[in-house]
Amino acid sequence: MRNTIILLFLAITSLSGLSNLNAQTVYTVDEAIRTALTNNQETKIAVKEVDRAKAAVDQAFGYALPNVNFSSSYSRFLSKPKTPFPDFGALLGNMTYDLLFKEKLLQYDESKFKPMATSLQSFAQTNNFEAKAEITQTLFCSAVFRGIGASEIYLETSKLSLKANISKTILNVKKAFHTVLLTKSLYEITKSSLENGEKNLSNVRALKTQGLVSEYDALQAEVQVENIRPMVLQMENNLKMAKEGLRIAMGISGNDDFDVNGELIFAEEQFPEIDKIQNTAFESNWDIRSLESKAQIDKEMIELDRSEYWPTIAAFGNYTYSGSSNNFNFQTYSSSIIGLSLSINLFSGMQTKAKVQQSTINAEKTIDQLSMLKNSVAMQIKNQINEINRIKINIKAQERNISLAQKGYELATLRYKEGTGNQLEIQN
Repeated sequence: MRNTIILLFLAITSLSGLSNLNAQTVYTVDEAIRTALTNNQETKIAVKEVDRAKAAVDQAFGYALPNVNFSSSYSRFLSKPKTPFPDFGALLGNMTYDLLFKEKLLQYDESKFKPMATSLQSFAQTNNFEAKAEITQTLFCSAVFRGIGASEIYLETSKLSLKANISKTILNVKKAFHTVLLTKSLYEITKSSLENGEKNLSNVRALKTQGLVSEYDALQAEVQVENIRPMVLQMENNLKMAKEGLRIAMGISGNDDFDVNGELIFAEEQFPEIDKIQNTAFESNWDIRSLESKAQIDKEMIELDRSEYWPTIAAFGNYTYSGSSNNFNFQTYSSSIIGLSLSINLFSGMQTKAKVQQSTINAEKTIDQLSMLKNSVAMQIKNQINEINRIKINIKAQERNISLAQKGYELATLRYKEGTGNQLEIQN
């Protein structure tokens, strides 16, 4: 079943020509399914979601790879910055006189000392440039490693969602297709009833002309025909509605006329024990598998939020080439550095704790949804098995009724022609 779904989906790209249908195109069930997969917008969206998930995986791996940056800049001072700096002349003079006075080379004179002051001085040059290359490699970051795992699970979940979408599309098309087949069969049966009634009416009128039956029998036969005629029109309308439902499921234009080719065949089938059926359903149901995958993502999200408690360690290195001058005759120099950095959040207003609580609640909600879905699937299986068993009995009874009705009709017609029966027997 899984391989069939995948093959049907892969056939989408080679069947784009089916969107331009000619009048009275006749579809088999497989052709209807392929057309639906080609035109289904939800399937196209699911394919794009898978592509987006693949890009998310690449992005997550990118955080674990080295980060290399290059930057460069040039600046020119229109007005140089100045810094208050001590008066070196006064400082040097005071130190010289202090030494001479201590060595008794000069007689001490307080007036020789000058007061200390500061003056604004500039040490910057007019033109400056810098080119810098820097590389950073994460050595330990729980969020990075958890993010890679979560993105891969998300990719798998997207693929499961795509398969679930394809499976639902196939199911909807099959249901709509077989509804058309069933309605066509009912329409043909009703038409046959009308043809039988018209044939009977023709026979009655012929017998009436010969004086073999009464006017009342002729009226009964005519009433019977007129009662069946609206049923034929109703079944014709039902067939149009069934085709419209199939048209919507296939996603084809409302102006395209089409028909279906197939037959309804009843095949006796023995089902295994209900527990085995449920286990098979749980393993192959795409909605269940998608929720199970989402539950794994929720667990990863808990750990991803919790990773904010752990430190981040990274190695870094950079190389810088710089220069400065007042007249573009640059004096250049270079510098380089390597090192390790460690960062850890000590307090964030309890935000991390709140995030972990929210992600934990989301995980619990997914588990509850998964349990509800499994219970729903188990109940549907039981109901469907009971319905199938009821239909089996009904089909056998109807086959017997059809056989008896056919024999009864032939016998009533023969008795009526021989004059031993009446029109009521034929109607029944």
